[in-house]
Amino acid sequence: MSTSTDGKGAEPHRLTSAAAKRLLRSRSALLLLLLVLLSACAPGGAPSSPSPAAGRTEEGLASWYGAAFHGRRTASGVRFDRRAMMAAHPTLPFGTRVRVRNLATGKSVVVRITDRGPAPGPRQSGVVIDLSEAAARKLGFLRAGRTRVRLEVLPGNRGKAKR
Repeated sequence: MSTSTDGKGAEPHRLTSAAAKRLLRSRSALLLLLLVLLSACAPGGAPSSPSPAAGRTEEGLASWYGAAFHGRRTASGVRFDRRAMMAAHPTLPFGTRVRVRNLATGKSVVVRITDRGPAPGPRQSGVVIDLSEAAARKLGFLRAGRTRVRLEVLPGNRGKAKR
């Protein structure tokens, strides 16, 4: 038990065992909270998903999204720009650069993964990537809405989206 005085030579105040336990618990809780907050802010934590292997390929359907999402924050925190070469993929790390080739026309674009998607419904029907309106336009399927594509993960990925 600790004791203290009020500095005027008065009777020392005793800290009861119940008060000491409460003080210890509150300090422990505060320390735990501080550690959790600091660890959340620490750079270089564990990645949300493994680093993609350059050259990895995937085939399926591509769809696109545009005006309704323009200017909104994506899952990575980047603002969606329908005029930029951006894409949503369910598992590739944010910031991954991917070459998307339209299998019907041979046209290709390079996009950066900045969002999660496609939604489970379209995924069940074979959609493997959602592209920005600009990427869909360059690939030539804006009017059709979907097309068969091959994705290729490009080398030099850092796994973080530019903000």
